[in-house]
Amino acid sequence: MKTFYQILGNTLLANVTNMTVWFALIFFIFLETHSVTATSIVSGIYLVAVAVSGIWFGSLVDHNKKKNVMILSGFISLIIYSIGFLIYLTVPAETWKNPASTTLWFFVPLLLMGVIAGNLRGIALPTLVTILIPEDSRDKANGLVGTTTGIIFLITSAISGFLVAHSGMYLVLILAMVVMAISIAHLFFTEIPEKEIVHLEGQPPKVDLRGTFAVVVAIPGLIALIFFSTFNNFLGGVFMGLMDAYGLSLVSVQVWGVLWAILSCGFIVGGLSIAKWGLGKNPLFAMFAANIVIWIISSVFTIQPSIILLCVGMFIYISVVPFIEAAEHTIIQKVVPLERQGRVFGFAQSVEMSASPLTTFMIGPITELFFIPFMTTGLGVELIGGWFGTGADRGIALVFTLTGIIGLIVTLIAMKTKYYRLLSDRYMKDKNIMPKGELA
Repeated sequence: MKTFYQILGNTLLANVTNMTVWFALIFFIFLETHSVTATSIVSGIYLVAVAVSGIWFGSLVDHNKKKNVMILSGFISLIIYSIGFLIYLTVPAETWKNPASTTLWFFVPLLLMGVIAGNLRGIALPTLVTILIPEDSRDKANGLVGTTTGIIFLITSAISGFLVAHSGMYLVLILAMVVMAISIAHLFFTEIPEKEIVHLEGQPPKVDLRGTFAVVVAIPGLIALIFFSTFNNFLGGVFMGLMDAYGLSLVSVQVWGVLWAILSCGFIVGGLSIAKWGLGKNPLFAMFAANIVIWIISSVFTIQPSIILLCVGMFIYISVVPFIEAAEHTIIQKVVPLERQGRVFGFAQSVEMSASPLTTFMIGPITELFFIPFMTTGLGVELIGGWFGTGADRGIALVFTLTGIIGLIVTLIAMKTKYYRLLSDRYMKDKNIMPKGELA
């Protein structure tokens, strides 16, 4: 457990760095360009890169020592943030105000690459839970991972808005370089007990999508779970693309940053709840119950233009998210052999995240061209404007409400399918689908 806590602390340092850059970049782009479309495109680029890289990252995790992979992740981020800092120092300030600037759209993907390199850690961490934590305590350990995520968001949200308001990306990138260097140094001296890496005899390490897909399909209901999460992420892309624009339409960037810091405590509350009580006998049931809560909240938390209603709804939403993540990780850690887990986690990440970019790229222009006019000068003003409110922010709010309703319907349908029962039965049998080493 001492080693596990050290890994969590190191992850805290590295992810605070990466998430501060991510939050700050979104704030910076919106405040400089005042374009909802630009912010949704930034989110879309991030999600595309995560989806494309997941399977490859999973292979790196399985075919190398987890510690080496995490150090590599830190070095890549540090180098990229250093290059980005040099660019920021040499480019005129007015460049960032033009949403069509070539320099802007070189700078943004560059920094996003540094953030995305941190996803190597996100795939390595649940495999380390399998290595370091006994099976009957893994759900609680996954809850602690969720708590760490909450602390990361708390710190990131508290500082990113003020850093951007004070000096744009200048202090953000200085902080990123310093803290990432500290994280790399600490991890270098941390001992992680890992067994020998297992490979197919006579073959070099490779991505091996076919073998990974064979493992996933062989486990009854697992592919359905991944596709369910994929659909949820398709809807979740709406929040990725529009939430900051909606929040910043109600309050200043400094207040929005502080509010996110407070709201991020929901991750801590949810994670600590799991760490204390676990997920129950069937994590899959806990996951579906959490989804029902999330989509109900999503249907009502923007029903009126109130920052209080938004904050209450988002706090409940965020408190429930760790249950979904911990449940999926706990299931995979139990039914998939350790030597395959990196690739399965990477495969799940790639498939699940592949849906979000489509929504995120589309939702900004759709909201700007249809929903905002619909609730500003269109038919929506007459139909629901009297009680729902009118204006650009109410157009965004309507998108959230419709998304929540759709998500709730799909979740209730998914719970009635045979795939839910199959995966529940597989988990409760307490056996891996195949002997360790097979298809490694």
